[in-house]
Amino acid sequence: MSDQSKSIHQFKVKLLNGIDKKLSDYKNKVLLLVNIASGCGFAPQLKELQALRDELGTDQFEVLAFPSNDFGRQEPLEGTAISTFCEVNHGVKFPVFEKIMVRGEHANPLYRFLNQSSTPRWNFHKYLVNKDGEVVDYFLPFTKPLSSKVKKKINRLMNT
Repeated sequence: MSDQSKSIHQFKVKLLNGIDKKLSDYKNKVLLLVNIASGCGFAPQLKELQALRDELGTDQFEVLAFPSNDFGRQEPLEGTAISTFCEVNHGVKFPVFEKIMVRGEHANPLYRFLNQSSTPRWNFHKYLVNKDGEVVDYFLPFTKPLSSKVKKKINRLMNT
């Protein structure tokens, strides 16, 4: 059993529809947490994130997206507009949460926790979390979700 203080499973966050979601609901799944922004040049990665999820399935893996306006004011959208952008333009079916701050003193508690391993310097910073909810790695924004580096690390975690 993992130490809850070292796990993201201690947090609760709001989905875009305003419903609270306990991250402990994702126990025993490998997770890729990504701060996203609709106006970012990396936004096409949303399609790749969905393709990765489709390829790996959702039994042992999930992508969690957190819209943020922290970098270059690249997330001007709110609520359902974010959802529509993700679904219509990129086919996103993975969970997208409410827009949050991911850095600084007003960062969401989940991101204050994640930032202990690496602070995002831009949109589409990706945290890799093991089945126990522990952050085990991160990928910079220019690392594509379908890269062999990302897929190998996720597969390794899924098989442990």
